[in-house]
Amino acid sequence: MTKDNQPGSVHYRACHLCEAICGVAITVEEGRVTSVKGDADDPFSRGHVCPKAVTLKDVHEDPDRLRQPMIRSGKQWRECGWEEAYAAVAEGLAEVIEKQGPDAVAIYLGNPTVHNWGMMTHSVNFHGLIRTRNRYSATSVDQLPHQLICHWMYGHQLMVPVPDVDRSQFFLIIGGNPMASNGSLMTVPDFRGRMKALRARGGRLVVVDPRRTETAEIADDHVFIRPGTDAWFLLALLNVIITEHLDDLSAYEDFLGNWHQVGPAIAGFTPERAEEICRVPSQTIREIARALADADGAVCYGRMGVSVQRFGTLCQWAIQLINIATGNLDRPGGSMFTLPAVDTVGGPNSRPGHFNRWQSRVRGLPEFSGELPVAALAEEILTPGDGQVRALITGAGNPVLSTPNGQQLDEALEQLDFMVSVDFYLNETTRHARVILPPSSPLERDHFDLVFNVFAVRNVARYSPATLPKAQGARHDWEILTALGERLAQRLGVAPKPSIPPTALLQMGLRAGPYGRSEERPDGLDFESLAQQVHGVDLGPLQPCLPDRLQREDRMIDCAPERVLADLERLAAEPEPSSISDEQLLMIGRRHVRSNNSWGHNYRRLVKGKPRHQLQMHPTDAQARQLTDGQLVRLRSRVGEVTVDLQLTDAMMPGVVSLPHGWGHDRKGVRLRVASERPGVSMNDLTDESALDVVSGNAVLNGVPVTVYAAESS
Repeated sequence: MTKDNQPGSVHYRACHLCEAICGVAITVEEGRVTSVKGDADDPFSRGHVCPKAVTLKDVHEDPDRLRQPMIRSGKQWRECGWEEAYAAVAEGLAEVIEKQGPDAVAIYLGNPTVHNWGMMTHSVNFHGLIRTRNRYSATSVDQLPHQLICHWMYGHQLMVPVPDVDRSQFFLIIGGNPMASNGSLMTVPDFRGRMKALRARGGRLVVVDPRRTETAEIADDHVFIRPGTDAWFLLALLNVIITEHLDDLSAYEDFLGNWHQVGPAIAGFTPERAEEICRVPSQTIREIARALADADGAVCYGRMGVSVQRFGTLCQWAIQLINIATGNLDRPGGSMFTLPAVDTVGGPNSRPGHFNRWQSRVRGLPEFSGELPVAALAEEILTPGDGQVRALITGAGNPVLSTPNGQQLDEALEQLDFMVSVDFYLNETTRHARVILPPSSPLERDHFDLVFNVFAVRNVARYSPATLPKAQGARHDWEILTALGERLAQRLGVAPKPSIPPTALLQMGLRAGPYGRSEERPDGLDFESLAQQVHGVDLGPLQPCLPDRLQREDRMIDCAPERVLADLERLAAEPEPSSISDEQLLMIGRRHVRSNNSWGHNYRRLVKGKPRHQLQMHPTDAQARQLTDGQLVRLRSRVGEVTVDLQLTDAMMPGVVSLPHGWGHDRKGVRLRVASERPGVSMNDLTDESALDVVSGNAVLNGVPVTVYAAESS
């Protein structure tokens, strides 16, 4: 690596814009980024990047990115200095806390938080002082059932097994689209290349999804499934494996708890009954189950599509049991656990999680690891009474576009007494804030992946120094959070949290980790040795680690958590995802490789070309409603209605429509010039905050009943 700002100097780092953490080579000339390319020497991504990587340059140079703190008075914004902004935040929050208590302050953290190690390591310096129970995040519109099941079964919310894709022979994906996401709770750069390698060694990829996704396009087989019925399909797979005696539990005999309860509990979930409900032929279910059991290394992987539905926790439970039953958990080519350099699972500062220690005030929804389901946030603001939320802190989040019934939340934010956002955009959510504190650009700060190395399909590590010097007067996220904590502590008359720079925390984490440098291991990792490896380090393939890696006190896998078994009764009694009329369709979301939730829409290189926010529908459904391709239609659910362009495609299962989330950039007060040119509509103006996975409290974003009709008939 060469010095900063030398003509033609090349800097290496990880692209943090999605979970794939691809290595990039960034050329800088005279202080400006002139190119962003894949790092061919990165041992993990091997030169692969997706179109989002070049956006690192666009984010840094975006004229809409805020570079100074902003304070709002009425509808007018003005720039201010950092000290004025810090003082305004401390005063605004302290007034609410002193008058109405700490629970009157809510905190919401968006998805980008886990892409930013400074926010992760230092949020406690600010948020920890408030001691509110009203904490929320994107977890409960994404992967909450996944983490909850891993907490119950293996003892830790981050002990999430991932597909060992580089050695697998049979790969079943349900409700996931890694060709668009680059992996999710499965850090897997160059998924296409890895699937080519799977096929070259005689392997097979099968995708089950209501839409023929980008991943389904490259699969050996694609199977349509009715949205919201995945639990029936998955339990039927498990039923076949058990009843046909295809199971192989020999590797787990000494640490498999409560397996004897599984077979009787799922006896009624047969392939024939599943066919009636999920529309997947029973013979197809049997063939897939047998293929999983027969392959020399197979894995069942289910992602967001199976989490954001009414039985999301049951889906994730069934997936774990399928991998166990076929002997593929903790097996090369199957579903395996990482051993990251900074061990957030087995390390000294591990946080295994907890469930239902308290509940939300209005609906009594359960907390998980200190967070309440975000579907409750609007009602906690709008419902009067003791504990009503009167102030909100957001960090790198846009819940107006990314959480259910976004219109209701939009209206609720107007009623707050105070709101502050740590964000560098004036977007659909932050426009309601009184103060916005913009951090430095991603290229101005260093980076280490504390989360995505935990989900990587290979053990890797990389420290990325800042590519560009921090602009004069700019603050990193961790510096902002530390300063806010100090000012708020002073205002409340309490002691501030001690602050340690992120790199010092990284040094401690690496030394305490499984590869750490010590007297016994002088060649091990520490901060200095990792920083010298500019392309990152390869720590080897995933290795079997059970039962030693289990985090439950009894060192057993709990195959039958009590709350999950109880939910089987609900599934059997209410097999349909919802009771819908003949006129209604079931709406699902979708993702595009050029779009990452609500961020990424303000960069021309990502939004150029054909629009990608239309409503997709099968031609037979359009014909039944006398609708045509390209027509403007009205889309209505229980909570709202939007107008959107229609796109007909046989990639959709009949009876199902698809609308992406993250769009809807036409609200007043938003300063996103490129995004506003193609605002689209928000799927979450239609998703229902009252529809939840009962066990976890996760929002239901798939299988939403909607009606579609010509716009001119409204």
